[in-house]
Amino acid sequence: MKKSLLVIVVLAIVALGVAGMYIGRRNQMVMKNQAVNAAWAQVDVVLQRRADLIPNLVETVKGYAAQEQTVFGDIAKARSALLNAQTPADRIAANGQLDGALGRLLAIAENYPQLKSNENFLRLQDELAGTENRIAVERRRYNEAVQDYNTYVQLFPNNIFAGWAGFKPNTAYFSAAGASRETPKVQFPGPAKQ
Repeated sequence: MKKSLLVIVVLAIVALGVAGMYIGRRNQMVMKNQAVNAAWAQVDVVLQRRADLIPNLVETVKGYAAQEQTVFGDIAKARSALLNAQTPADRIAANGQLDGALGRLLAIAENYPQLKSNENFLRLQDELAGTENRIAVERRRYNEAVQDYNTYVQLFPNNIFAGWAGFKPNTAYFSAAGASRETPKVQFPGPAKQ
């Protein structure tokens, strides 16, 4: 009788220990998941800020570069995709399209000296540069929060508890676009021929 009671007490203590670990780890996963969501919300805010600045920038450039309709169309499509994206992964992909379209717009601006000296364009370009810096900071913070969450969820014994509680690794990371991985080629004009 004493042996069976001892076994029951030991099993109850083990069960309480496992339950306590599960509750603690699950709560930690919830907090880390919420940190990812909060970091994403910050990314979303700065992406929205950029999307709001773009129409003003496009209209300013349009006044000088009316023949560049393809780029304006690409920007409008990319901005629309960004605004209509529902998931972080979709917004990340749409953001990559918008990055490329904005790069082409700014390249066009380089070909128009009057535009480069226009006060409205310069102010918008500064606003956009500041926004791009904010986006870079928030992307980094978001990626760090996702990495922290993923590491925690995949560590042992957290991975067991995560499976029980339905927590899965988050794969929606920001990464550099393919074109940005290419090394830029800088060429200076050769010596003048005489």
